[in-house]
Amino acid sequence: MNMAIQWRYCRKWFTGTRNLLEALDFFNGRFIKFSVYFNRGTGPVPGFGKMGLSSKYLFTSYLHSSILTRHKSRLPYLRFSPVCSNRIHSDAKLQDPFFLAQKDLNNFYDDIRKELFVSKSELNSLCDYYFDGTGKAFRPMVAVLMGRACNIHNNKSGDLLPDQRSVAMISEMIHTASLVHDDVIDGSDRRRGKSTINDVWGEQKAILAGDFILSVASMALARIGNDSVVSVLSQVIDDLVRGEFMQLGSKEKEDERFKHYLEKTFKKTASLIANTCKAVSFLGSIDPDVHEIAYQYGRNVGIAFQLVDDVLDFTSCASQLGKPSATDLRLGLATGPVLFACQQFPELDAMIMRRFSSRGDVDLAWQYVLESDGVDQTNFLAQRYCQEAIRQVSLLHPSPERDALIRLTEMVLTRDK
Repeated sequence: MNMAIQWRYCRKWFTGTRNLLEALDFFNGRFIKFSVYFNRGTGPVPGFGKMGLSSKYLFTSYLHSSILTRHKSRLPYLRFSPVCSNRIHSDAKLQDPFFLAQKDLNNFYDDIRKELFVSKSELNSLCDYYFDGTGKAFRPMVAVLMGRACNIHNNKSGDLLPDQRSVAMISEMIHTASLVHDDVIDGSDRRRGKSTINDVWGEQKAILAGDFILSVASMALARIGNDSVVSVLSQVIDDLVRGEFMQLGSKEKEDERFKHYLEKTFKKTASLIANTCKAVSFLGSIDPDVHEIAYQYGRNVGIAFQLVDDVLDFTSCASQLGKPSATDLRLGLATGPVLFACQQFPELDAMIMRRFSSRGDVDLAWQYVLESDGVDQTNFLAQRYCQEAIRQVSLLHPSPERDALIRLTEMVLTRDK
């Protein structure tokens, strides 16, 4: 893929409500004016991949949204303005993240199962259930690539340090334990295309299995013996719990509602990736700037990953996702596509506040989202987060691993499951 792309145009948010912009800008907790650049030609916009959106389409789509739709949106819409100078994104061939991470991820899940091994066979079966090696291994891949990129930046060998690989394992154990607990809370019966642990063994044993995985992860974390690493990975567990409580609540005011959604998204999804990246950077560099770069890359990629996941709940079938579609609506959750759609269909406000609990709410909300531009707006917001992730990681010294992390943002945006 030729990455020597010349950029000519940008799109900028404009609105009279600063609070909402601050809610949408959840990058660094401060107000930033974004610019996202587009290919001058008529081909697909870089980063959108399979969506195949051209700059012409995007412009007409948002013009239509703000003028011709049934309700004029109160969210900021977008307009083109010329860029004074040309920008060259990269002329380097971006590396394949899976290929570069493969060596460090060999026997990865076997090693996790060894950590979890106990003599009681039933507990072993529960703990091994999701560590079957059939998942995407997205979070471990980000961790090992970031670890190697930070090592190279610090004028070291590009080899992954043993403790950095241990951090990747601990991160995956924390993530999996949270999935086990989430399935119990949500009453889910499908995960990754198969029955959930709580559906097979019951809720009580599922909770205990999740607790046991967390305890083993904590012991592995203690063995690393680095106070900074212990601190940031402990923060992940704190954020997971707080995020779950946030998910149980709703906000009445529009600007507070979106900010609440993005903060919950960070705590439940992005915190793990952000703090894992920061942890491996601690082990590979003493430079605080590198630690912040790693954290911000993980933060932005993590939020984008969840935004795309929320879109897929409306656009993918159950066979692709490995779980029933419209799961979030059925759980009473108003995600990005719904919150954007609410600007065009205010009838959604009441449904959001009652968490889609009345008869027909789920089907009607689904229809409103599909008739609105909620999916397009959420996809575009995900791209903005990926653009910021690219900007952050590009501050590291050039390396195949750094370029693979850039390539990974495209894969986040174009995934279909």
